[in-house]
Amino acid sequence: MNFQRLEHDLIGDRYVPAETYYGIHTLRAVENFPLSGIPISAHPEFVVALAEVKLACARANAGLGTLDAARERVIVAAADEVRQGLLHEHFVVDVLQGGAGTSSNMNANEVIANRALELMGRRRGEYGYLSPNDHVNLGQSTNDAYPTAAKLALHAAAGALLPAMGRLADSFAERAHAFADVVKLGRTQLQDAVPMTLGQEFTVFALTVRDDRDHLERAAGGLCEVNLGGTAIGTGLNAAPGFAGAAVRELAELTGVAVRPARDLIEATQGVGAFLYLASSLKSFAVRLSKICNDLRLLASGPQAGLAEIRLPALQAGSSIMPGKVNPVVPEAVNQVCFDVVGVEAAVALAGQSGQLQLNAFEPLMVHLLLTALNRLEHACDLLASRCVAGIETDAGRLLAFAEGSAVLATALNPVIGYHRATQVAQQSVAQGRSVREIVQESGVVPAAELADLLDPMRLVGR
Repeated sequence: MNFQRLEHDLIGDRYVPAETYYGIHTLRAVENFPLSGIPISAHPEFVVALAEVKLACARANAGLGTLDAARERVIVAAADEVRQGLLHEHFVVDVLQGGAGTSSNMNANEVIANRALELMGRRRGEYGYLSPNDHVNLGQSTNDAYPTAAKLALHAAAGALLPAMGRLADSFAERAHAFADVVKLGRTQLQDAVPMTLGQEFTVFALTVRDDRDHLERAAGGLCEVNLGGTAIGTGLNAAPGFAGAAVRELAELTGVAVRPARDLIEATQGVGAFLYLASSLKSFAVRLSKICNDLRLLASGPQAGLAEIRLPALQAGSSIMPGKVNPVVPEAVNQVCFDVVGVEAAVALAGQSGQLQLNAFEPLMVHLLLTALNRLEHACDLLASRCVAGIETDAGRLLAFAEGSAVLATALNPVIGYHRATQVAQQSVAQGRSVREIVQESGVVPAAELADLLDPMRLVGR
């Protein structure tokens, strides 16, 4: 029994395993790029997007009369199976590949063609009846099909991250409400500063995440401009007249995404501005989310010799030798995701500036890294919200004692006794270990009622 089929390309003949839906081009790519060990099927959004592009193009070509109805029917059916999650195990080329994504595009063309042949009652590899290149790839080039699919996939991944960011912001906002009346010391440069509430601190965390969510939403909108129909370099060579507009309309209807034709197909084929903007927005969020995690770890430091202003949920033993130790493991894990995303932005920037003339050959790296970053940040947001922020507690009495005992409260006396005298009070407080309130009461320089008003905790926090 023959368990292989013979296929031919411009390099020559190769036997392809009979059970596979991919073909000779994919086989060569698997051999040529044993780099990451991560197949493109590790990004199901991307495989689905490739299928959506092929399906939309088949419909557009049929509508223009360049693809017969019989072939359209089976290509659409095969592509729709891939959209539904079938055959993904046959998308086997490495995420890192030369050729500007040609191997990924041909992997899709071959899988869809061979499944379509089966639906026609033919055997896999009988490309004389239905060809990966002449029919599935009709009116397209890798250089427009691949980035269009990439943008759809990234848009889908961003669409999953955005609500996760919203859930994280809501979690911070809920804790902010719970801590609205908990007075504490602010700190600048790790030194005591004027009082605030813990609720105000958590409100800032919520606003930070919401701001970055808005930035990401704008970046996701930029992914909707596609160069489908531009073929090799954006001139539309070999695409039927009207194909670009028809294909984009079909794609929009199919996906529900408001994709639109690029303003200039040549620029859109060589330009990677949408990828760079997305990478920048993810880096901004990663940097600011990492800072929040740093704050949470610092505020929870202790529990006896640190700040211990908040208590994070105890999730697991923190040491193999120190009994009772519990570590801030969730913020630490999220920090690491953020560090990785910062590196992604650097790699995407390097790939972006390395494109030459009418094409950027390094989009596979950009797409893999950005999809990975989006997915990891989605999981990180949900993890931080559900396993950490939602369970944060505090010791209001401890925080108020810190605030009322700080020499920095002398700042509130500036308008009454002046900066110079307030400085003396602060220095005396530190040297003697006594509160500002006690020292000023003893001196009688400020009437008791006025002093009580000046040092009222709610007044100090702007309430």
